[in-house]
Formats: sequence, C-alpha cells, structure tokens
Amino acid sequence: MSLAPEKQAKPTHILDAIVHRVGQIVLGKEHQIRLSLACLLARGHLLIEDLPGVGKTTLAHVLAKTLGLQFQRIQFTSDLLPADILGVSIYQPETKIFVFHPGPVFAQLVLADEINRTTPKTQSALLEAMEEHQVTADGTTHKLPEPFFVIATQNPHHLIGTFPLPESQLDRFLMRIEMGYPDREAERALLKGRDRRELLESLASVITPDKLVSLQQLAMRVHVADPLLDYVQNLLEATRRDGLFTEGLSPRAGLALLSAARAWALLAGRDMVLPEDVQAVAVAVIGHRLRSANSRATSVTQFIQSVPIP
Repeated sequence: MSLAPEKQAKPTHILDAIVHRVGQIVLGKEHQIRLSLACLLARGHLLIEDLPGVGKTTLAHVLAKTLGLQFQRIQFTSDLLPADILGVSIYQPETKIFVFHPGPVFAQLVLADEINRTTPKTQSALLEAMEEHQVTADGTTHKLPEPFFVIATQNPHHLIGTFPLPESQLDRFLMRIEMGYPDREAERALLKGRDRRELLESLASVITPDKLVSLQQLAMRVHVADPLLDYVQNLLEATRRDGLFTEGLSPRAGLALLSAARAWALLAGRDMVLPEDVQAVAVAVIGHRLRSANSRATSVTQFIQSVPIP
C-alpha cells in the first residue's frame, strides 16, 4: 500500500492505513486492532489476556513494524529478575567506575510476554518503569524512549504456573482486551496462507515514531463537551453507589476513559468525543478495574447500557 506524504495525509487516512496494514497479518480482528491503536494514541499500556496461540504476540510484533517502532520482547519466567528487564551497572576495572547497561525495557514498544508467569517483584519493576517512563539505577535516572508503549500478555488465571497481577498493578494498564478465536473465514485464510512470521519480515512501516507522537498530541486535543463529562461522571458514580461492584472506579479510571474515548474519536475522524466513543472503549478500560459484589454478577457491558446518556 502506498501512502501520500505524511504532511499532506489526513490523520484519519493514516490511521485507516495502519489498521488495514495490521489487519493483513492479524486476520478478522479489526475491533481488537482499533482498541490497541487507540490505547497507543492515548499514551497508555495494553494488557492482552487470552489462551496461547490466538495471536497476542503477533499483534504486538505487527504493531511495532507498522508504526516503525524499536521493538523488544521479554519472555517472563519464574526466575526472571528485575535487572534482567531494567538493566544493570557493571564495574569497569579500567576506569574504576560503574557503567549502566540498559535492559530490554529501553525500547519504544516492549512486549512483556506472559507477564503473569514471573514473580510479583519482577512484575513491579516493569510496572514502575511503565508509570514513571524512566529507570533509576545507582542514583542516576535514565529516561525511557518516546514514544514508550508496553504490550503485556498473560494467560488465563486457571492455567498452571501463574502469578495473578493485583488490582493496583492492573490499574497501570489503560486497557485489557481479549483476542478470542478467529471466525471460520479468517481461520481458513490463516490455514491456507503463508506463515505469519514470514509476512512480518516483509512488512513495511506506515509512519515514523515522530509522526506517531504528533498523532498522540492530536488525540489529547480532541474536544470533550460538558454533557459528555456529565456522562462519564455518571458512569463513575454508578459504580460507587449501587452495590454492584466491590469498589467503585477511581478518578484515574475516569481520566483513562476520557483519554481512550478521545483516541477512539480521532480514529473515527472526529474532533469531538461522542457518547458512542465512550461506550466503544469502556469495557476495555474499566472491565479489569471492577469486581462484581455478589454471585449475581452484572457484566460490564450490561452496566454501561444501564447508565443513561444525558
């Protein structure tokens, strides 16, 4: 696919080209692709929870290639240490000083593969870097590159050998999504087509990292009207008062919902957020932040539909 010069192309055309390019590798998952891209445009981090073999790692690889981002994959295991992720200071006998050697977290897109197979201590080391966008070693602060985006994958909790992320760490992820099984048509195309890894090698980028940063800044400027803020506040308050959930959503969850809705509106080519944008991203943004309070669980989708739009 050829793309017009970036300075002349409209943001919507560029974003549609990205979705199309990713969709050539990750078949039949346009909604998940758009959610992932919205998460990146909102400067958040993404958690993908699903069974092995449904395309979690492939999605991360193809996003990095399409967006022209420096990519690093970290395979999380039970014996992984924080220094294996962040880096380590090594003593140099010649100069008699310690020199910091950056770890794989110093990349623009980091795939934290099977994050719940490592210990909470190592999980925390990565999540702190995600929050602060920097790593401190021996009293010296090292900035992480921009843009900086983490895609973490995790297996369902019922699988053997997992360390579930606590709620406070789940909250560091702007979105959590599931890939799901492909439909029959997409699965047939996968079975008949070339190996996805071969296709990835020949994949060309659509934009540069600098252009991606510009799109992130553009997403932050998408207008949010007061009635839309009323709707978001109504959603937040409803989680706190009706006893449906053990704990209500925090103000930070509200900010995350607005950021994701702005990015979704930009993907749709609008300069203002509509209630439909909030509803489109709400399950991915707040689903992992809510726990049902009783056995008669209310799904997040049902809850969102029950809150009227002002």
